[in-house]
Amino acid sequence: MKTRDDYIRNLACGDLSVGMSRRTLLKAMMAMSIAPSVMAASAPVPIAVQKLHHFGLRVSDVARSVAFYQDVFGAPIHARQGDTVCLRIGAGPAFFSLSPTGVGEVPGISHIGISVADFDSDRLTAQLDANGIMSRDIPAVGEAPLESALRTWVGGLNAGRPGGSDDLYFADREGLIYQLCSSSYCGGSDCESPESATSSGLVQLVDINHFTNYMSHSARANQFYLDLFGLEYQAYQGPNSPIVGVGDGRQFLMYVGGSQDGAPVQPGRTDHVSLSVTDFDVDAILAKLTGYGLRARENPSTTPPLSHWVSMRMPNRGGAEGGTPELYFSDPDGLHIQLQHVDYCGGGGYLGDVCT
Repeated sequence: MKTRDDYIRNLACGDLSVGMSRRTLLKAMMAMSIAPSVMAASAPVPIAVQKLHHFGLRVSDVARSVAFYQDVFGAPIHARQGDTVCLRIGAGPAFFSLSPTGVGEVPGISHIGISVADFDSDRLTAQLDANGIMSRDIPAVGEAPLESALRTWVGGLNAGRPGGSDDLYFADREGLIYQLCSSSYCGGSDCESPESATSSGLVQLVDINHFTNYMSHSARANQFYLDLFGLEYQAYQGPNSPIVGVGDGRQFLMYVGGSQDGAPVQPGRTDHVSLSVTDFDVDAILAKLTGYGLRARENPSTTPPLSHWVSMRMPNRGGAEGGTPELYFSDPDGLHIQLQHVDYCGGGGYLGDVCT
């Protein structure tokens, strides 16, 4: 079999008996020399994400939710932005924000914040564009999530709040919204002197652990984020339920749901956020939540506000023999919060701390 070098030598000697014209051979040589560089240039550079950094909650009564989360977590007020209150997680700068629902909105997890190495809004916008996520104006309050799909914008999610240098958002194919920010971002211009919490809290938070998102096509969502952020699977919670590792080997993003092809007709939804705590004692935490006024959930198909429950993740879902306990509660708006040990990584073992 003749190699590329054989053809080049034949051409140099004027020998066209190899079965192709000089013009054809020149075209082939150009294609072979150009193709690798074209292919390299066409592959978008992954966005170098660092950690799950913050998240936003839309709530029906901000003051009520602030009081609730300060009672449960003892979280100081990190920053204020108009009607939005940011509560610190652990030692910070991680936080979560509580914002009022707008017209046409219902309570829910509004966005996921991820810190990025060497944050630069212009560079990140260009990287998002290379991944098919195009620039647009700030979505209107109450706009249908799918209207923002595969779009990026600079500006606050809260009505009337101007965008800042760290207010870079994008929505994925199913309308889930993410904010990219620097590792020092704290939700405000000055977070050095937080307002003390009104309570020492029932449990002490350390960090954000993961987000579980329901999608119409979970495999497509997983691949999208593996490519966009250059990440890898950290563990499996069942043969078809991988989790996308982020940062320190404990944090992750999980995408579950169906396999509907084509354009999504329903938006993706963040079902819950999981937070890590210093002392993960299931019975002790449940007793504290019960003493505060939460009640054990009676029907798994219906979760009223101010409930708590435990799900045992069995070996068929990557859990330990006898089950890996996963503890949840619902806030005053019925939003779901999960609590896990600080070493939880979504894997095996009683504490879910065995990952590969």
